[in-house]
Amino acid sequence: MEIKIIEHDFSVCKVADYSFVDLEKEYCFIGKTDEESSLVCITKAVPPNTIERDDGWKAFRIQGVLDFSLIGVLSQISTLLAENKIGIFAISTFNTDYILTKQDNYDKAIDVLIKAGYCIV
Repeated sequence: MEIKIIEHDFSVCKVADYSFVDLEKEYCFIGKTDEESSLVCITKAVPPNTIERDDGWKAFRIQGVLDFSLIGVLSQISTLLAENKIGIFAISTFNTDYILTKQDNYDKAIDVLIKAGYCIV
């Protein structure tokens, strides 16, 4: 399985609303519940109406389109990283999964995945 490194710095944010979010940016993940409006975006694109933010995230994705019938792909990777004391922030889209780790753990996460047999591109 191929894992693609994404060469951006990311921020995880809570926003007042989505009025200042640029949905045309290359990476923009939004989530809304009855309790919050969340955003994960490239750090340079954090909107001015951000209430809280956590900077310092790096990302990679599982390359290709994952069939919905596949079971355990994200679980395998998250378990492997957890066993190596690496926390993650996971995002699933229609096509695939994205995994973010804090910058200080990113190189270690990539090394762990390579040792486990993942192809990093």
